Amino acid sequence: MFDNLTERLGRVVKQLRGEARLTEANIQDALREVRLALLEADVALPVVKDFIAAVREKAIGADVVGSLTPGQALIGVVHRELTALMGGAAVPLDLATQPPAVILLAGLQGAGKTTTAAKLARLLRESRKKVLLVSADVYRPAAIDQLHTLATQVGVDWFPSSPEQKPVQIAKDAVDWARRHYNDVLIVDTAGRLAIDEEMMREIADLHGAVTPIETLFVVDAMQGQDAVNTARAFREALPLTGVILTKLDGDARGGAALSVRHVTGAPIKFVGVAEKIDGLEVFHPERMASRILGMGDVLSLIEEAHRTVDVKEAQKLAKKVKSGKGFDLEDFKAQIVQMRKMGGLAGLMDKLPAELARAAQGASVDEKKIGRIEGIINSMTPGERAKPEILKASRKRRIAAGAGVTVQEVNQLLAQFEQTQKMMKLVTKGGMQKMMRGMRGILPGMR
Repeated sequence: MFDNLTERLGRVVKQLRGEARLTEANIQDALREVRLALLEADVALPVVKDFIAAVREKAIGADVVGSLTPGQALIGVVHRELTALMGGAAVPLDLATQPPAVILLAGLQGAGKTTTAAKLARLLRESRKKVLLVSADVYRPAAIDQLHTLATQVGVDWFPSSPEQKPVQIAKDAVDWARRHYNDVLIVDTAGRLAIDEEMMREIADLHGAVTPIETLFVVDAMQGQDAVNTARAFREALPLTGVILTKLDGDARGGAALSVRHVTGAPIKFVGVAEKIDGLEVFHPERMASRILGMGDVLSLIEEAHRTVDVKEAQKLAKKVKSGKGFDLEDFKAQIVQMRKMGGLAGLMDKLPAELARAAQGASVDEKKIGRIEGIINSMTPGERAKPEILKASRKRRIAAGAGVTVQEVNQLLAQFEQTQKMMKLVTKGGMQKMMRGMRGILPGMR
């Protein structure tokens, strides 16, 4: 996400090399680049104007301190203003009410409300909340069945409804059921439309009045760009929005909606959808997102993801093997692939890395499909073969290749890669970080 914007803003830093301080003269061209970068990212024009004015006011005359270059100083100002534009700080859900705390989801059809309802329910369940899901979408075929399936998948309660019922009555009945069954949170998925119309807005307003939600969240597709802003404005006028959920942010290289929607609605962005999978919903941190836009990465989110997904016992077991320099086998190799998959795969990891590291990783020419094939090859081996890959001769390799649906050459490539990884592990145990980096040059062709 934000690839185009990150690349353009990187050029701004290079333009200001050699200057002693930020002045009206040298900042004008840089701000023109920033303006073009934001417009290309599909940020709304009024938002761009306000943003550029704020950056100019704070940047002109700013001293370049210490080892900072003027470009870095400007990026510091841009980072602070981006953070402010997107809300300043993360705003958690407000669930401080007598249960059930009702969360109403609103938005156009196709924005991903139903899937988002289940993703949000999963996050709340992990926070030890007893969640109830209900669908008030009586218009879209199979919408109710879809939410029922997702509720089962994420392990939360489900309140049945049918297309013959009125949405307002469904919501009222669900609130009553949640109260009697001691649910902490009720999430109401509402109907979307292909476009904004009076009937839709009247219905969602009636629903809001019937259940008095503590959170009214506007779900919007980040890939809509300028259209997302127009939709946001219409919903803001119809409902007292308390927050925004941006979906499909992983599929948008521009990211204009993320920078515009907070400014237009006045409501904080609370969550972002970063993957289609049921665990692909993240709390929105404006400062971290600003860092990602500017190519600084988001190491804090990466650490949090690791804490949430990494099996500590397995990690400790592997650490002991690495420390002893013995016993690192193909089963451990596969375990690392599984852990990486839990953290969102290569794409998810690289999106949170600083731009320079992400480019180096991409230069290593490793893709998700290749990783999947590696896992398939290891799964086709017997436990004995995984523990002692040196016993793999021609006949065994042919059997493994057939079982994994790959060529014998790919099996050989995996074994060669594993041998290099083993060598790297030994370098680590012998106290050689520099040796390890030299060793990695042989493993990752993108490294110099």
